[in-house]
Amino acid sequence: MALKIIDHGTKEYQQMVQLRNDILRKPLGLSFTPEELEKEKTEILIAAFEEEKILGCCMLITEDPATVRLRQMAVLNNLQGKGIGKALMQFAENIARDRGFRRITMHARQTAVGFYEKLGYQISGDQFEEVSIPHYIMEKVL
Repeated sequence: MALKIIDHGTKEYQQMVQLRNDILRKPLGLSFTPEELEKEKTEILIAAFEEEKILGCCMLITEDPATVRLRQMAVLNNLQGKGIGKALMQFAENIARDRGFRRITMHARQTAVGFYEKLGYQISGDQFEEVSIPHYIMEKVL
């Protein structure tokens, strides 16, 4: 499995958008707008590949000079629980550290809280609703 930063607008990026749409958006009856995807040009886009096939992805957005926010974490349904998400998170944390960030935050779906807690993330604050489902703000000091 290869973990890498990918470029906006490439064939790999199109695979990333498709994966996120299939895993994160379609089940909720949502889709991406061109404006949402355009904003991603400035974000750190991360993906896991086996040969040419995308297995999982996430992205990092600068919140402030010390903090980066993890978004759009997705792994193919049939590969969840096989270490791809953990590898993506470790890769993302290393990138964040290398770029001088000291903290990662995220809006974690309630169903994913246990996964992130195993990786050292902690809930900060009360449950809230985003894209029609329960979420928590979670964070980790790097």
